[in-house]
Amino acid sequence: MIHKPHESMPAESTVHSAQALLQRYFGFDEFRNGQEQVITHVMNGRHAMVVMPTGMGKSLCFQIPALAATENNSVNLVIVLSPLIALMQDQVDALVRRGIDATFINSSLDRETRIARYQAIASGRHRLLYVTPERFRKDDFRAAIASRRVPLLAVDEAHCVSSWGHDFRPDYTRLAEIRTTLGNPTTIAVTATATAECRRDIYSQLGISPQEIQLFHQGIDRPNLSLEVTPVFDEAEKIDAVKASLADERYRSGSVIVYFSLIKTLQRFSDQLTSDRIDHVCYHGDLPRHRRSAVQRDFMTGDADVVLATPAFGMGVDKEDIRVVLHAETPGSIESYYQEIGRGGRDGKPSLCRWLYDQSDLMTQMQFIEWSNPDADFYHRLYETLVNHREQCQAFGLQWLNDRLQRVSRHDHRLATAIGMLDRYGVIAGPRPPECFDVISPLPAELADDGFLAAKRKRDQQRLYSMVQLAAETGDRKAFLNQYFLDES
Repeated sequence: MIHKPHESMPAESTVHSAQALLQRYFGFDEFRNGQEQVITHVMNGRHAMVVMPTGMGKSLCFQIPALAATENNSVNLVIVLSPLIALMQDQVDALVRRGIDATFINSSLDRETRIARYQAIASGRHRLLYVTPERFRKDDFRAAIASRRVPLLAVDEAHCVSSWGHDFRPDYTRLAEIRTTLGNPTTIAVTATATAECRRDIYSQLGISPQEIQLFHQGIDRPNLSLEVTPVFDEAEKIDAVKASLADERYRSGSVIVYFSLIKTLQRFSDQLTSDRIDHVCYHGDLPRHRRSAVQRDFMTGDADVVLATPAFGMGVDKEDIRVVLHAETPGSIESYYQEIGRGGRDGKPSLCRWLYDQSDLMTQMQFIEWSNPDADFYHRLYETLVNHREQCQAFGLQWLNDRLQRVSRHDHRLATAIGMLDRYGVIAGPRPPECFDVISPLPAELADDGFLAAKRKRDQQRLYSMVQLAAETGDRKAFLNQYFLDES
C-alpha cells in the first residue's frame, strides 16, 4: 500500500497562476466570491473546510488545485471522494470535455472496464480520480494507486463524514485511515450544509485538528431564491397549492421539483395531477433502477419539466433552470431542506422555494427518527442473530433478518441503520450481503449504551424542532438559516 511520507503540494504548483488555469480550462476570467482565497490556501499545501451554497462553485475549489498539482507530473494523482455514483460520470464527462484527464471508478462499471481503469491509473494516466470511500476496501484498487503519489485529497459532500450529518455514510468515517494510507495529503472538505457540531465531527473523522484546517464559510444566502412557507390543513389544500405553484406565470420558464417524504403520498398526488392532465414524472425508491435513471435523464434534458420525488432525487442533479422547488411534506431537518432548495435557481434567475406546512407531517418525521435510531436492545438482538443464525442469514438474506427483528412496518429503517453502524465500528465485514453477515469483532460499548444512543435521537429531534421554528419565523428566514449553520454553541 502507499504509505508515502506526506509533503505539501509540489512547490512548482504554487507558481502556476490559479487564474490562468481558470481561464485555460474553464473559460472564465474571474473567480466567484470566495473561490480564489480557498484555492490559494489549498495550493499552498494547507487543509481547508469549505461551506458554500449549492451551485456556487465548490468543485472548482479543488479542481484548480488538482490541475496545478498534476501539471506535467504523471506520478501525482488527485483523489476526489464522492458519495454520488450518479453524479461521478457527469462530473468526469464535463472535465474531459474541457481537456482534463479525469476518470471515475465505482460499482456501476463492469469488471472489464474497471480492470482497464486500474491498469491505466497504475501506468500513470489520469490527473483526477473520483471514487466512493468504499472503494478503499478493495485490494485491487489499493494496488492500482500504489505507484502514484496523492498530493491532494478532496472530500465532496463532506457532511456525509459526520454521524450527526443528515446524510451519514459509514465508510466516510474511515477517512483518517484513508488519509494515512495516502501519506496524509493536503485535504479539502466541501459541503453546502454543515453545522458547527457537524464540522467538529468532520475534523475528527479526517484526523485533522481544528487548528490545522481553515474554515471558509460563505454563508447560505442565495438572493435569487424566494423562501415561502404556506400553512395548509389537509391534503386537498396541498394539491391546490401545488397546482397554483405550477401555474404561476413568474416561474413557468423552467423546471419544477415537488418533494415528498412518503411514496404513498407522492402516488396520490400523481394520480390527482394525472386526472387534471398535468404532465409530470415520478421518482422514488420503489421504481426499478433503470426507470429512475430514465426519469433523471428526461428531467435533465428537459423532456420532463415537473418531477414528483422523494429526497433521493436531486443527488447528482445539476440543472440550472429549476424555477420551483416545492416541499409537499415537511423535511426532517434544516440540512435536508437547505440541500433541496439549493437545487433551485442555479442560473441566478428568480426561483420559488415553497414549503406547504401541515403540522400533521411532523408525526411522519417523528416516526422516521425512531426508525433511524435503534436502541441498545435492537443492536443486541441483531448482533446475537448474526452470531447464532449466520447460516439462515446467508440463506434467506436481509428480509428474513428484518422479519425476525421487527414486524412493525416494511419501511422500518432500523435494520439498515444498525448494519451501517456495525460496519462503521468494524463489527461486521461490510455493509451489504454477504459480508454484513460475517461478525468479526464484539459489539462495542457505545452501541450497548442507551444513553449514547439517546443522545443521537435527541439531536435528530432537535433538528426537526428547528424546522418548526423556521416555519414560525416571521422575519428573514435566510437570516434564520445563516444563524443555524453558523451557531458555534
